Amino acid sequence: MGDLIATGSNDKAVRLMHYDGDAEGVTGCDTELIFHDGTIRDLMFMQDTSTRSSVLISGGAGNCKIFVTDCETGTPIRVMAGHTGHIYALHTWGGCMFVSGSQDKTARFWDLRASAAISVVPSGTPGSAFASVCVDPSGQLLASGHEDASCMLWDVRGARVIQTFKAHTSDVRTVRFSMNAYYLLSGSYDQKVVLTDLHGDLLRPLPSVVVAEHKDKVIQCRWHPSELAFVSTSADRTATCWALPL
Repeated sequence: MGDLIATGSNDKAVRLMHYDGDAEGVTGCDTELIFHDGTIRDLMFMQDTSTRSSVLISGGAGNCKIFVTDCETGTPIRVMAGHTGHIYALHTWGGCMFVSGSQDKTARFWDLRASAAISVVPSGTPGSAFASVCVDPSGQLLASGHEDASCMLWDVRGARVIQTFKAHTSDVRTVRFSMNAYYLLSGSYDQKVVLTDLHGDLLRPLPSVVVAEHKDKVIQCRWHPSELAFVSTSADRTATCWALPL
């Protein structure tokens, strides 16, 4: 809704802060949520359609559980278990569905209305941790980045691997579809941001090009909501906005 900011940390706490867009700043006291027993690696907001309330999804290390927290009360309302390794990434594409990626070499699809995962995606043979996950707006295609430098495309409805490819030489820590799912943006510990063209037959080799580069590991990449532009963050302590040629 644009009025809350959530942060996760190595200190095992989640902090919720109220944001005032008019004042352009945080207002009031923040709320500290302490129920994880390990580093919080990722979190995201969702809308619980059954209660019509905003919830916060958080996951990380420790007991490898995913917590669903009511944003108004700061109370955990559901705990989702199933992963056996650290949870590295979370992603939702709308509605009540989301996906998690883990060190246990699986990605799991979840429904807010169910306590157990509705499907499990293996990383393949020999397999590598899911460092990043993303689903296209249609909910039909999962992209994942792995610690062995590979990316995978997974047919959600058909429950099958479409293809695995390598556009990087080190851990792929972020993957994101463009707004129309024509392109996949990936960032890696190899310091590069790569654009992969998803036009045409996804079963054939996919053309990729390096579109940006940092001086240290790339941590995250996010598309602009409507333009062919993106922002990247890096261990070189910069956040950079990039525009692609039309």
